[in-house]
Amino acid sequence: MGLEQQLTLWEPISKNIYQLRLLTRQHQRFQEWKTQCRNQQHALDSSAVGDDFITKQNAKLLTVYDQQLEALEKAIQDLIKNDAVLNPQVERLTAIKGLALLSVAVLIAETNGFEGFANQRQLVSYAGYDVVENQSGNRSGKTKISKKGNSRIRRVLHLPAFNAVRFGEPTCQALYERIYQRTNTKMKAYVAVQKKLLLLAYALWRHQTKYDPLYSHGPGLSESLVQNEKKIVPTSGTTQDQSTLAELSFR
Repeated sequence: MGLEQQLTLWEPISKNIYQLRLLTRQHQRFQEWKTQCRNQQHALDSSAVGDDFITKQNAKLLTVYDQQLEALEKAIQDLIKNDAVLNPQVERLTAIKGLALLSVAVLIAETNGFEGFANQRQLVSYAGYDVVENQSGNRSGKTKISKKGNSRIRRVLHLPAFNAVRFGEPTCQALYERIYQRTNTKMKAYVAVQKKLLLLAYALWRHQTKYDPLYSHGPGLSESLVQNEKKIVPTSGTTQDQSTLAELSFR
């Protein structure tokens, strides 16, 4: 089986990226608990009979959640800032309108620095954005994304997609308008923007180049980037540079 499939050598996740994954997932848990607490208090405020004791408890819990979320965000920021490899890469990705530091941190943590993906299709499938057909016999239903991949990636790209369109990110806004005009469904257009943001981050990370918002309107990826791509391979808190050829398309 190994000879037939020519499996690649497994590389352990780096210490910093593993720690970043722990921090970002903890942040998501506290955010979910905060949302539950706010929903509970909202239901209590709207009920016929209230309870001052529970209201006070919820107020204290919300304060604690806010403090812990702030501490986690500071820890994530410090970890990235003190990493000589992650810091410049994150700065490139946050240049995209809509992608903030926390969103980029989640993408890096959940993909292991985009390591192990030979092309865009593998990354799209891992994130659950691959399109599946709903058909049986002569019946042909609507196509949809599989949602079988990493749900944390789709979750963290939800709001950035809205912000990218709202603040006029050229590539994302053009894609949104094109999909919306064709399907007349806003959510399909926003999902397409989510996928676009993921692939943009993947391209910038692999090619280690600055983001040009008007680049996608050009003819395509320059030959110099394709010929001299540097691939980051995290190993035990360090990185290695390997020359590879990328099969990459922005469209």
